[in-house]
Amino acid sequence: MKRLWTPALLFRHVAMVVLVVGFLALGWWQISRAVSGNAMSWAYAFEWPIFAGFVVFVWWREVRHELRRSPDGNAPESDPDPAAERPTALPGAVDGVSDARPAIRRPVRVSRTSTSGAAEDGDLAAYNHYLSWLNANPGARPGDYPG
Repeated sequence: MKRLWTPALLFRHVAMVVLVVGFLALGWWQISRAVSGNAMSWAYAFEWPIFAGFVVFVWWREVRHELRRSPDGNAPESDPDPAAERPTALPGAVDGVSDARPAIRRPVRVSRTSTSGAAEDGDLAAYNHYLSWLNANPGARPGDYPG
């Protein structure tokens, strides 16, 4: 539970309370205006509490996300038995186990090669050389390029 009291989350807790109280106060203000004859204020009177509910929803998701992260702060904690959460009988499942969703989604890497035998444009070749130099020297600034 100490993870919920970091400075960043403490700021989010305070921001949530301030926004919810402010939005509910604005909703109450719009109700008082609507009762006094401003018909458009009825829409705002319902809109401000919806905004407050959205703030609570986002705050709750942030808290749940923080609680699910591992204590070192990198990745979500993994279940010791990942098959325990899977339903036992899904349509198309073999022996009650379905591999419909991969455990880890990784980006697809596609290599591009030139299909034409024509020589590259000189400017394009220089730009590609510049980009490969930047990739090979991650700490360098563009002004450090020797070319």
